[in-house]
Amino acid sequence: MTTTLIPTLIPTLIPTTRDLRPSDLARLAAVGLRTRKLRAALSALGIAIGVAAIVAVLGLSASSQAGLLAEIAKLGTNLLTVTNGQKLTGGTAELPNAAPAMIGRLPGVSTVQDTGTVNAKVYRSPLIPAINTNGLTVNAAGLGLPAAVGTSIAQGSYLNAATARQPVAVLGAGAAQLLGIDHLWPNERIWLGGQWFYVTGILNPAVLIPTIDASVFVGYPAAEKYLGFDGLPSTIYLRARTSQVNTVHDLLAAQANPENPGQVSVSLPSAALVAQAAAKSALDILFLGLGAVALLVGAIGVANIMVISVLERRSEIGLRRALGATKGHIRIQFLSEAVLLAAVGGVIGVAAGALATAIYATTRGWAVVIPPLAWGGGLGAALLIGAAAGLLPALRAARMSPTQALLAV
Repeated sequence: MTTTLIPTLIPTLIPTTRDLRPSDLARLAAVGLRTRKLRAALSALGIAIGVAAIVAVLGLSASSQAGLLAEIAKLGTNLLTVTNGQKLTGGTAELPNAAPAMIGRLPGVSTVQDTGTVNAKVYRSPLIPAINTNGLTVNAAGLGLPAAVGTSIAQGSYLNAATARQPVAVLGAGAAQLLGIDHLWPNERIWLGGQWFYVTGILNPAVLIPTIDASVFVGYPAAEKYLGFDGLPSTIYLRARTSQVNTVHDLLAAQANPENPGQVSVSLPSAALVAQAAAKSALDILFLGLGAVALLVGAIGVANIMVISVLERRSEIGLRRALGATKGHIRIQFLSEAVLLAAVGGVIGVAAGALATAIYATTRGWAVVIPPLAWGGGLGAALLIGAAAGLLPALRAARMSPTQALLAV
């Protein structure tokens, strides 16, 4: 009686290919992985590292750009700079003394401030070797410069009508660091142009104009009196109404130097920073390549565990084939195991990459941005790699005949 029931029970125990539901596949794949937990975990780890690298690189890049764009938007995109360009003979051109005033007459210009390059060196003390200039520049500056360039005073005070005439200096954020002045003490002095200048203030970093950070500022009258400054502006900073930035930009060269507009350089710092942020994303390709290498290593791990799994489970394959399982059953079972293993690694990798991005972006004060391409692409790549790595072992398992599989045990 038992013998006669076996043919009847086999179809219910081993479903045909069209009856193999996704839940059956998931159960079969999970059983295969649970019985080899350590190897499965190590293989999934390789996939997870690669996916985490991809998500973190794209997430940090997007968060960095979002933070920079937010900072630029806060500081304003209406800042323009005018600098002295080159003469036809190759020398450095000069802006006219009246250039700031002429620019201020343009419709749409709300604020104009200028600086002039002073031929003087600055040191922490006269004992510093003359060659150790740290690349710092000295500039004569107007009294409203910080507000015009989008910065403010971090310590002390800026120049005013009285201190602009005295041997008094204000340091950019970078200049203060290079001079070793992290705190402004009373009667703080620096050796500037062969004499002592008192330091009255330190500026916050200037995001839009990085050259401000590496500069030391003195008043125009003091620069002329103590440092032999010729009084000519070298850089003019202006704020235009947002709706008229392009119009003002087109008129600036001719307005600053009507006789030689070709010797004037005009720039929009915010546009340069946006382009710089876009250029930085090109470096992401290198790190994405490293993530791809990690994914490849993970794929090799998945393929390795599936090949070993096929060899170890020949008895199971032979028994299932003897009970009526088709080649399609065996093939899709092992392929599902590989895909499930890669999916687990991909999910862990996405979570790890997102967490790393969130932690780093939060510490830098950026908005946490994880593009859909990051997590979607990482998870999709993991699934594709899992399928590719498991295809050959699955085909190999499906080609085993019941007799060969059982005899190899």
